[in-house]
Amino acid sequence: MSEFNKDDYLNDLPDADDLAASSASSAAAGAAQEKPAPSAGDSIPSDEGAGSAKPATEGEAPANAGDKQSGEGQSAAEHGEAEGEKPADADGKAAGDDTLTPLGKAKKEAAEYLEALQRERAEFINYRNRAAKEQERFRQHGIIDVLTALLPALDDIDRIREHSEMDDSFKAVAAKIDKAFEKFGVEKFGEKGEEFDPTKHEAILHKPDAEAEKETVDTVVEAGYRIGDRVIRAARVVVASPHN
Repeated sequence: MSEFNKDDYLNDLPDADDLAASSASSAAAGAAQEKPAPSAGDSIPSDEGAGSAKPATEGEAPANAGDKQSGEGQSAAEHGEAEGEKPADADGKAAGDDTLTPLGKAKKEAAEYLEALQRERAEFINYRNRAAKEQERFRQHGIIDVLTALLPALDDIDRIREHSEMDDSFKAVAAKIDKAFEKFGVEKFGEKGEEFDPTKHEAILHKPDAEAEKETVDTVVEAGYRIGDRVIRAARVVVASPHN
């Protein structure tokens, strides 16, 4: 048996660095054998695609989520404004009575009362004018009825005046009758020698007259009567016409 030499034994041992490198190479070869190689149809993810789906960091909200939240907030704000918005009055307050100040309420009530008063006043004025017109029309109708009933007697009085002498008592009665009709606006018209007017004269006869230059009233058979511009009865006359 040979003698054991300690120094020779230590020199024959491998270095630690060479042993570590050999162990790493063996582990990599084993992992390569266990993992299958990618086939030709498999797609390899690229860094660009991975970057596009980069998750958001802590404290950073996604962009689309922020837009959605802002849109919802804006819609809610607009809805609230549409529901809560009210027209403003002259004092800058809302038109609702609950939101008006005491001064605003007093002004509003005063404006309403003034408008109602003006409307009532206009209606009263219109009613008063209509009533006055109707009253005048009824008054004229009453006078016309009385005058129409007395026309035959008035015509007889005119004939007596023209063709015979009247005593003083009869003249006084006739004058009172004429004044009574004048008091109610009745006007008597139709005189000999005035120009013929078909709007107020009724010609019962035309006779040629060599001296006449235009149609004139030659004889008044029955006098005419009118109230204002309204002719109650046209004067019945004989007309003298120019001789052709």
